[in-house]
Amino acid sequence: MRIDGKASQRLLIVLALVALYFIWGSTFLAMRIAIDSFPPFMMAALRFVIAGALLFAYLCWRGAVVPGWREWLGATAVGGLLLAAGNGAVAYAEQTVSTGVSALTIATVPLWMALFSACWGQSPNKREWSGIAVGTLGVVILTMGQSLQASPVGALVLILAAASWAFGSVWGKVLPMPTGAMASAAQMLGGGLVLVLASLVAGESWPRQISQASVAAIIYLIILGSLVAYSAYLYLLKTVRPALATSYAFINPLVAMWLGVWLAGESIDATEYLALAVIVVGVLLVLPIKWPGIR
Repeated sequence: MRIDGKASQRLLIVLALVALYFIWGSTFLAMRIAIDSFPPFMMAALRFVIAGALLFAYLCWRGAVVPGWREWLGATAVGGLLLAAGNGAVAYAEQTVSTGVSALTIATVPLWMALFSACWGQSPNKREWSGIAVGTLGVVILTMGQSLQASPVGALVLILAAASWAFGSVWGKVLPMPTGAMASAAQMLGGGLVLVLASLVAGESWPRQISQASVAAIIYLIILGSLVAYSAYLYLLKTVRPALATSYAFINPLVAMWLGVWLAGESIDATEYLALAVIVVGVLLVLPIKWPGIR
């Protein structure tokens, strides 16, 4: 049976969403395992520099056009916001905050994106403003839980990480950017370079002992978390509406919490479960009711 172009694209959208829902949900635990041996910024730098270099080399071997300097600047700006200030900050916060709570805080990304979209003339409607208000209430409730009360710095870092990721996702739509998979490669290389600088400024040093579990976690993050899932995210950003592209945000916390409790012995208190419910309601208000369709 032959699949037409639109049906094929819908299949790719579904596969990309599945990758974001479950792979990215598991990366919070993978990062926690990786930073058992590696300092957080160094770990994130290794992840994205290696993934970006591998993808860049493969694309060049296939004859892809090398980005110009304007595209490199745009990709580095977005990579710095998403991967360094966003993902790297999560790795830093996970030194003191559980994986489930980290994922729950990042679940506010769609709310931030709806807010930042106003900077480019896409002001939130009444329903989206309601979602932003409900989601903000959820974050306030979350800060009352045991994890974030024990680490106010971690709480602030995670909130800033979510805002940075959302702003980079929105701003990246109007910046000069490489096309196709080269955008993923350039953003990972640019963001990885920013993380290398952050690691140097933070005075991080190469670990004396490295566990096999940490190495396996970094390999997992490189292959599935970066090459597969991050590329899927960029594909969705340019193919569907932002609300659907960021719908992973209310699935990731469920996956991360379950894995954290099951594999890492983490605990979630009643306040954090309440915050989860409130934030999910806020995100659902921001999401479109119907399938947004293909642009």
